[in-house]
Amino acid sequence: MKPPFIPTAEQDQSIDVTISYLLRIGVTLSALVVAVGGVWYLIQHGSKLPSYARFVSQPSDLLSTTSTLREAEHFDSSAIIMTGLLILIATPVLRVAFTIFAFAREKDWTYVAVAAIVLSILLFGLAH
Repeated sequence: MKPPFIPTAEQDQSIDVTISYLLRIGVTLSALVVAVGGVWYLIQHGSKLPSYARFVSQPSDLLSTTSTLREAEHFDSSAIIMTGLLILIATPVLRVAFTIFAFAREKDWTYVAVAAIVLSILLFGLAH
């Protein structure tokens, strides 16, 4: 019987460093995209006076991921801001997906299964 794979301290640290870079890049990219969208929004709509007489909800063309990305391609400032928020939401999901591969590389199948369950719950929650 083959003994279980025991990662070295350097391998553990390498995985932790990679995860930290993934999270930093995701949050930074999200902040930049939201900031660009915010500046673009102010350029387009900054001189308009707000109307507090009636409440206007989120535009219906920004309620799905595909329509948000499609509108962002056309430089819609609200869609660019929403895209930044989608990047922020996707960052921890990518972290969980990365941990599945990291645990699989270490042949730690229990944690692969747990991380896969967590990923499926996150994806199910995002889809519904």
